[in-house]
Amino acid sequence: MASNGSKNSATGAQLIAKALHELGVKVIFGIVGIPVVEIAEEAINLGIKFVGFRNEQAAGYAATAYGYLTGRPGVCLVVGGPGVLHAMAGIGNATANAFPLLLLAGSSESHLTSKGAFQELDAISLLSPHTKLALRPSSLPAISESIEATYRSSFYGRPGTTFIDLPADLIQGAITSSEVPRPLQPVPSLPDLTPIIQRLKNIATVLKTAQAPLIVIGKGCAYAKAETPIRNLVDKAKIPFLPTPMGKGVVPDSHPLNTASARSTALKEADVVLILGARLNWILHFGKSPKWNPKARFIQIDIAPEEMGKNGADAELSVVGDVRVAAEQLLSQLGAWSYDTSRSSYVKHIRAAAEKNTVNAAKKAKINKSPMTYARAFDVIKDTLHSISPVEDGGIVYVSEGANTMDISRSVFPVEYPRLRLDAGTYATMGVGLGYAIAAWEAYNSTAKEGEAGPSQKRRAPKKVVCLEGDSAFGFSAMEVETMSRYGMDVLIFVMNNGGVYHGDSDSADDWLKLQSYTVSGENPSQGGKAGLRSTSLGYEVRYEKIAEACGGLGFFCRTPEELEKATREGYGSGKVCVVNVVIESNKGQKLEFGWQASAKKEEKAKL
Repeated sequence: MASNGSKNSATGAQLIAKALHELGVKVIFGIVGIPVVEIAEEAINLGIKFVGFRNEQAAGYAATAYGYLTGRPGVCLVVGGPGVLHAMAGIGNATANAFPLLLLAGSSESHLTSKGAFQELDAISLLSPHTKLALRPSSLPAISESIEATYRSSFYGRPGTTFIDLPADLIQGAITSSEVPRPLQPVPSLPDLTPIIQRLKNIATVLKTAQAPLIVIGKGCAYAKAETPIRNLVDKAKIPFLPTPMGKGVVPDSHPLNTASARSTALKEADVVLILGARLNWILHFGKSPKWNPKARFIQIDIAPEEMGKNGADAELSVVGDVRVAAEQLLSQLGAWSYDTSRSSYVKHIRAAAEKNTVNAAKKAKINKSPMTYARAFDVIKDTLHSISPVEDGGIVYVSEGANTMDISRSVFPVEYPRLRLDAGTYATMGVGLGYAIAAWEAYNSTAKEGEAGPSQKRRAPKKVVCLEGDSAFGFSAMEVETMSRYGMDVLIFVMNNGGVYHGDSDSADDWLKLQSYTVSGENPSQGGKAGLRSTSLGYEVRYEKIAEACGGLGFFCRTPEELEKATREGYGSGKVCVVNVVIESNKGQKLEFGWQASAKKEEKAKL
């Protein structure tokens, strides 16, 4: 698209693209339409890559994950009105996960406000309560400083979402070259927030007297690139640790002090819990019994002051600061001390529980049934992937979503380095998977390569992006397979197909068709019309792999371990987007339970 500006003038679209370029933005995720298409085209002219999606939700999710993986705000561009409403999913996801996101959206002409203009929406009023900062530039010369302010705000302090509203008349307007603002400078990384030394001395004293200390490592540590000081802390202090789902890899999963295989035991026995870069929310059961030792003392190190003391944590002992700096200084305060694991009954109990759980998991992984179980299918995928790319090489990024798919795969696929595992996160958002996969591919494999992960000699090496998707979760953003194909992204996607949300309700095509006939007709002679497909039902053995084939990629349909191994190998090396459709047992009739969620009153698993 030709530029509307001239040598002696600049359009609003050019000013917007110029500001983003000067701030160091390398990629924009989004969907264009009039008038924001002009912004995208001007950005492309300046060398910024535009990744065009099929749905604003997925584009927003991609931008949030890109912000997490790179440590700089991910940028998303959408049209006004409905585009903003669709993108709100990304706003909620970024806010809940504390990921930096800058959302830019078009809007109707300023002079048509309140007149029923095309896709008119008061986006500033709508989004102000849900963002750190929401601005509409007052004029064309103010565009640059407005973009800089929102960009800076999105990742200084606790990361989150900021928003720029761009009316059509601003985008399509023009100013003379003499009015163009001075060039922007890239926003530097957040200055280190140095913790109060006395607080760290107090924490060291408490840790030294603990009978059963535990370090919880959250995804904030991965975002902060704090792996080196935290690994040093664990290695030298010899304190057992528990990673949160996206905190995996900050300290290697293979580390002997990792309690993930004995999570329940660690939680029930820990008496002093140091929480690094994580929140005491539902993922950590709010720090409450019966999951936790009722006498446990919780100490937080976090960048956000508002987290201090939440859900019963010790606010007086907790520290506001950069977790990377805090870990270094805490280790200094601990001196030569280390926790005596050899005499600890707590550590003995953890090791015994871990050994028992590992043995049980290994047995389940080798059970051959038709259809396959989750455990068997994941074991085949894991062994095949590790034979191609050893886990210590850090060459695979795992993206996982879907209730059972995500929960089970978390313990099956180890990672040795941070920022190599993405999942539904704090908001438990279904539908993030394919957007996250695109973000990971861009962060690690595009020409910009703004992401870093893996061993020191391979931190900038390309990564294979592997998606582990429940069939329900895959359906939220399945058309983004076409986006992957269009941009040459060789993402390997496994769809765990059990025919339902949580589980299916049929073990054969005949059973499913009978239930469908009852639902369609509204009649069931034996049960008065009350039977049929349940609310959790999906189609029986839907051929999801055909989507990849239709979009220029590869598709495989697998019922057996042998078929699955072959498809994994071929898909991994194909150089194309690939969907492996894995038929697994339906588990029909099982109770719907969500193990992460506990009732504060009844203190039991929530039944959904």
